[in-house]
Amino acid sequence: MALNEVRATADQLLALVADLDDATARGDSNLPGWSRGHVITHIANFSEAMTRQVDEALQGRLIEVYDGGRPARDAAIEAGADRSAADLRAHLTQAVTTLLASWDKVSPTDWPLPILHRNSNLSAGLQATWRELTIHTSDLNLGITPATWSEDFCLHLLDFLRPRTPDNIHLILESDSTTWENGTGEEAKLTGALTDLTAWYAGRPTPGPITGPTPSLLPWP
Repeated sequence: MALNEVRATADQLLALVADLDDATARGDSNLPGWSRGHVITHIANFSEAMTRQVDEALQGRLIEVYDGGRPARDAAIEAGADRSAADLRAHLTQAVTTLLASWDKVSPTDWPLPILHRNSNLSAGLQATWRELTIHTSDLNLGITPATWSEDFCLHLLDFLRPRTPDNIHLILESDSTTWENGTGEEAKLTGALTDLTAWYAGRPTPGPITGPTPSLLPWP
């Protein structure tokens, strides 16, 4: 996964919200209890938080992802969700553009530098940015669905989400292009398009059908 894939995802996201109006911003996203304004605010706030992770890491420093932790993160999303569409668009554009500029500063030797986001490093932080932008673009419920996810992204996301497989379940996800397996125990085999199988594993609506038993998944890791 390269920075150009993250940039392409960011371009798609910003183009999607370019004509957002107030009524649409208040409409439901694909995330229960969240409007599109909630999702946009979350993406913008995440982008600002990740920018701090990158900039501080490049200076040899570690910084908390969100000042005040998860409670402050959640409160900021609620506080920003009902802003005007113009304010939401401006915040998102500024935050995402600034984050991309920070990623551009990372040299090939910088990627192992530690960050506090998931106690990982800049390489993992770029992957997290890829996930956040890609998944939440689909969550906006504005016509972009997981059917647009690339095979590389699906395989990355499936591996990232391996902790969601319940104990004592041997989960098999079979598509025309690949067979992905995780866990041990009672077999649960699902078939469908790779994008639909990945969307299900990520807890998102599936654009197309999947067949087979769908066990209750563990929380997002």
